[in-house]
Amino acid sequence: METSRAGAAIDALLAILRAAPGLSDAAVIDGPPATNYTARRRLYVGWAPGAEQAVDITQGFAYAGARRRDEEFAITGYAEVRAGDKDMGLRRAALFELLAQVEDALRATDLAPLAPTLNGTVLWAHLTAGSLTQEQTSDGAQAGLVFTVSCRARI
Repeated sequence: METSRAGAAIDALLAILRAAPGLSDAAVIDGPPATNYTARRRLYVGWAPGAEQAVDITQGFAYAGARRRDEEFAITGYAEVRAGDKDMGLRRAALFELLAQVEDALRATDLAPLAPTLNGTVLWAHLTAGSLTQEQTSDGAQAGLVFTVSCRARI
């Protein structure tokens, strides 16, 4: 018997984002960075700078009889765009374009009818929150956004 759908949902979210045509030039990374990536557009699933958790999970009985449980969880993600210049407006615009591609990847289409269910791993999933950060570094402007993909499952 399963105790959570969170692990399968993370795997499905990674697969969906890696297959999304609009994200072909972005590095989609599972969890925290393990190497110094040179990609200028990055998406992390299950990690964000300063975050203490990859996923927050809550569960409760689905109905009387205690045979099934409802599970709600929030997958932490982080999108980042950087460049060698100091133009923060361009980085911010590129960041929100990247986030729009994440949101589009989670919507149902004729080619991806199961995207909102993370390929059947959850009842539904959608982008629900974000928090923008901006920084001028010695390497240029950087914009980042911690985001949340909220999910509901029945186990």
